[in-house]
Amino acid sequence: MDKLKIIEEVEPASLDLESQWIAQAQQGDQKAFYALYEKYYRRIYALCWRMMADKDSAEDACQEVFVQLWQKISNFAGESKFSTWLHSVATHIVLNHIRKNKSWLQRIFSIEEQVLEDTLVEMPDTGHYLDSKIQQLPERARLVFVLFAIEGYRHEEIANMLDMAVGTSKAQYHRARNLLQASLSE
Repeated sequence: MDKLKIIEEVEPASLDLESQWIAQAQQGDQKAFYALYEKYYRRIYALCWRMMADKDSAEDACQEVFVQLWQKISNFAGESKFSTWLHSVATHIVLNHIRKNKSWLQRIFSIEEQVLEDTLVEMPDTGHYLDSKIQQLPERARLVFVLFAIEGYRHEEIANMLDMAVGTSKAQYHRARNLLQASLSE
């Protein structure tokens, strides 16, 4: 019981502090923005890395997320949790980054045939082994899997984001699960 009481006492204080940082950052306070950056950088980088399966691209996308956040933090109205809003911004930036660079990448190599050079990239708060297996999934299956299983989007939302049918999103998710299960059982 004591642990629960402590958690309940700490969480509102943390949310109040975050609300202060958000309000201050919306007024142009760089220190408050840096506090938000410190709090969310690892989670946003992990999202970018899982979706893109490439360390350099993930770093670029993550940097772009925080540049966009600085420019558009005034758009955050507080209608949802800040973390939810930030993850949505990050997801859209990653998807745009993938779309923008896809034709160039396809000329050099097929993303689905890409061999993973670094199977164990240091990731904060994640299982290295599972992340390396997720990275090896084909692009569409990987994107759907990350958005559905890890980020919690519904298939309808994923279908809109990736410009595919809802049934295709579900099929790609099941494909990813089957590939992961097969890979993990080896």
